[in-house]
Amino acid sequence: MLKIGVFVCWCGSNIAGTVDVKAVVEAVKAEPGVVFSTDYQYMCSEGGQSAIRQAIKEYELGGVVICACSPRMHETTFRKAAEAAGLNPYMVEIANIREHCSWIHKDKEEATEKAVVLCRAAIAKLNLNKPLFPGESGVVKRALVIGGGIAGIQTALDIADAGYEVDIVEKSPTIGGRMAQLDKTFPTLDCAACILTPKMVEAAAHEKIRLFTYSEVEEVSGYVGSFRVKIRQKARSVNRELCNGCGECIVKCPSKTASNAFDEGLSKRSAIYIPFAQAVPNLPVIDREACLRFQTGKCGLCEIACSAKAIDYEQEDETITEEYGAIVLATGYRPMSLDRYDEFQYSQSPDVLTSLEFERILNASGPTGGSLLRLSNGEKPKSIVFIQCVGSRSDDGCGKSYCSKICCMYTAKQAMLVKDKYPDIDVTVFYIDVRTPGKNFDEFYRRAAEAYGVRYVKGMVGKVAEWKGRLQVQAVDLLEDKQLLIDADMVVLAAAIEPDPGARKIGAMLAVNMDQNDFFTEAHPKLRPVESPTAGVFLSGMCQGPKDIPETVAQAGAAAVKVLGLLSKDKLVGNPCVAISDETLCNGCSSCEALCPYDAITFEEKQVMVQGRRETRRVAMVNETMCQGCGACTVACPSGAMDLKGFTNRQIMAEVDAICR
Repeated sequence: MLKIGVFVCWCGSNIAGTVDVKAVVEAVKAEPGVVFSTDYQYMCSEGGQSAIRQAIKEYELGGVVICACSPRMHETTFRKAAEAAGLNPYMVEIANIREHCSWIHKDKEEATEKAVVLCRAAIAKLNLNKPLFPGESGVVKRALVIGGGIAGIQTALDIADAGYEVDIVEKSPTIGGRMAQLDKTFPTLDCAACILTPKMVEAAAHEKIRLFTYSEVEEVSGYVGSFRVKIRQKARSVNRELCNGCGECIVKCPSKTASNAFDEGLSKRSAIYIPFAQAVPNLPVIDREACLRFQTGKCGLCEIACSAKAIDYEQEDETITEEYGAIVLATGYRPMSLDRYDEFQYSQSPDVLTSLEFERILNASGPTGGSLLRLSNGEKPKSIVFIQCVGSRSDDGCGKSYCSKICCMYTAKQAMLVKDKYPDIDVTVFYIDVRTPGKNFDEFYRRAAEAYGVRYVKGMVGKVAEWKGRLQVQAVDLLEDKQLLIDADMVVLAAAIEPDPGARKIGAMLAVNMDQNDFFTEAHPKLRPVESPTAGVFLSGMCQGPKDIPETVAQAGAAAVKVLGLLSKDKLVGNPCVAISDETLCNGCSSCEALCPYDAITFEEKQVMVQGRRETRRVAMVNETMCQGCGACTVACPSGAMDLKGFTNRQIMAEVDAICR
């Protein structure tokens, strides 16, 4: 029988405060196979690990049970300690008596009894464990970044600067993302374009970076170290090699009624266009839905005007397939649609704007050339009202339950920009709470209120109505406990931010989890904040949650470091806890294949020995490199042919029996 050692951790008072550690040690000594049992204050410490290594050698232990915290915290720590003593690391079992006992029970006797039961279950499973040995796979020395905003650009630059090739796939005709739309950034009021444009140019010029703009990821297969990705590069109808960027085609285009997405629909653009002046690549694209040539077949002025002969109406989408060792998701965000907030007159009045629309009006490259004018009549406003948390921190079923994090700061920024340029304009901000947690953020907000004279009112706005060519804002001042009725010329809504809608499709391709708000879920919120649960896939920027530009850049660098740690290896050691198929039981029904989120299961016709005779059967085959050990196939298999190494049906049932006796 296997010789087992049991080690019970105090975890300071985290465990010992509720669980009688000594009683647990004594209770498990009589369990089958247990030859040694002890406790220690901090088992994860060097002293605790040393005690484990010493006991393995002294008692010739064939297995170890650690009664401590969640295996997500220290399973790797204890496996390495066991391996250092010559024990197979997969002969270590963790009984989670912190999260499952001490943290959820107040009665010490009850918590102790449960801790004994969990330890007993771990011992029963360990008695059926077998040594496991991980396989190896190669690493493709190239990374893919999906998304070309500031997060994607910074991640790509950091990877490329370390000497590895990296591709950026961006669905828009240019890289730059949302930051390119901004006028200034908080809390320094730096010009956004002045910060971003050098990064864009550097990415385009970098010898290790390839840009796939106006492109989308169509299909992803493979596994960590060897992803196979199909990229569809949409037809621009402009030959990249011939175009010299003169812009004559844009000037001559007669169709100038398309909505300009870069200006948030506040202006019109031609059918052939460059999104903005600093676009990278600075290459036009034809919007085929707005182009007269594609819709009626009767135009062609851009082709006539092009001296470089770069216009190509016959150009078709191109599909490119590449292999990558790692993938970074940097799919960004968008402002939430405010269609369900009609009480603010957003869909009725042109003078009610979202914060991003207002940002475009303030920008010198925006629809008004940087002049602050009412869109309804072209006049300068006399008063502006900002409304915070529109759709954020909402429990009305229309918005988002989370705080969008950046709204308080960009509202303060926009209010300061208005007062700086137009001191005579009255600016009022309605807020629920002002949240300024970053470095120099609170000072920035106070400067807006104290130095610039921006009026902050703690209260909710109930309604905005048009009255005699102006807007009436009905609100409540909670501090003064009174109703307010304010006349305004413009109302600016701080709309909640949400993940880009295309992120869900990408997440499904990569089997990356999303939370209830469609943000990508990290592998661990504290210890692995830039890694996804899918090996080899990393997170950068707002796709993971709301954050400002400095946070985004910091996370981009962190994601790049994780990618570099992966690409620097020649071989990857896999997880041996993978699915295994019993070919004699498999009936070839494909239930497991249809359910596998990692495409790790295929079927083959194979000669199988059944009851002493050889038969040709369609049986399941598991690619152990792709399998992530989720166990979904074992549940789905109707014949019981699929099992999971390290978590076999026998082992699970042994745990259940130990708990129930």
